[in-house]
Amino acid sequence: MRILLPLLCLLLSLSVQAAADPKLGKPLHDKQCVACHVKLMGGDGSAMYTRKPRLINNVTALGQRVAACSSQTNAGWFPEDEANVAAWLNQTYYKFK
Repeated sequence: MRILLPLLCLLLSLSVQAAADPKLGKPLHDKQCVACHVKLMGGDGSAMYTRKPRLINNVTALGQRVAACSSQTNAGWFPEDEANVAAWLNQTYYKFK
């Protein structure tokens, strides 16, 4: 029984990630993330994603980071919103398979 809940959560998160739409993620990112990233990194904030060494090294870590930022900023995003933002970031900056 203890393994069932984590397994179910994993399967649900995979289905949300598979259905993610980067086009829906960009406006969410622009509204919620850019100002903070500009404040932290300067410029247009994209250095958050392009800095060396890269802190995010796979699609799972990317999804976790987006969820953490969503929580920290009280974005009010649903898991599918987070998946859409992660999909846009992956398409635009990370290029994970």
